[in-house]
Amino acid sequence: MALTVRFPKIDYSAVQAHWARSHAFSQHRNATSFIPTPIEPWLIKVLQNARPLIPATETRLLEDIDGFIAQESQHFRQHRMFNRRLVEQGYPEMAVMEKELEDDLDEFLKNRSLKFQLAYADGFESLGALSGWVWFEKSDEWLAGADPELTAMWKWHMAEEFEHRHVCFDLYHTIYGKGFWNAILNGYFYRIYGLLFAIRHLTTGYMNRMYEYLMTIDRAKMSPEELEESKADEKRFKKFLMSTAWPLLANLLPWYNPSRKRTPRGLMEYLKRFETGGDYSRTSTRAEAATA
Repeated sequence: MALTVRFPKIDYSAVQAHWARSHAFSQHRNATSFIPTPIEPWLIKVLQNARPLIPATETRLLEDIDGFIAQESQHFRQHRMFNRRLVEQGYPEMAVMEKELEDDLDEFLKNRSLKFQLAYADGFESLGALSGWVWFEKSDEWLAGADPELTAMWKWHMAEEFEHRHVCFDLYHTIYGKGFWNAILNGYFYRIYGLLFAIRHLTTGYMNRMYEYLMTIDRAKMSPEELEESKADEKRFKKFLMSTAWPLLANLLPWYNPSRKRTPRGLMEYLKRFETGGDYSRTSTRAEAATA
């Protein structure tokens, strides 16, 4: 089935940084939001550079590449609008760190091989596939009472990340994983290298640093009692994060293939809300009706 390109209609005008009851959850997701804005345009460039290497007979993969590019084009545009709101609310260094990541990725594009770029891309996309499961099957408690616009943005994005989870993997293996030795050296060992590099680069290098910055700004304004509550909230949320990371171990198996992942409950049904006739599609009158 071809990938569907959806055009969300999300209102960010009233969004606040603390858009969920848990500030740790909100700020961790806010930090994560600054990753797609540089990385997804970069992914588009990488796939555009790799596409000519795919034989014309691989019609399904070529269609998937085009669908992937179209979906990612919508993702980073939505995050740009949201991120702008966050920066305006007193977190200016987020834009600086976002630019640092953009510079890193530009360096990868100029000075690293296409094989590295695609292995890194597949590693990053592995995180998106995991997030689809987390958002649809593990996050109900954290989303209770959360801003519906931000909830919709995140669940739409992570659902599409799950939907196109196989594209970078298939593209990488089609170019670099054919044949016995390529399947071992590139299809497995170098793929794992790309996964581990991407995780370290994005989490330790950026996401964790962004989250700590956001929480530092928040905690500077807290009373001692509020600070203790914040630390307890953070401890509980970090425990949750650790409990949802274990499925990534499946990526280390030699026979791993993201296409075989079970679709999280309700994910495809949720995406219909962003298609023609859905309440979050660009043709929806939901926002107008709410203010009438």
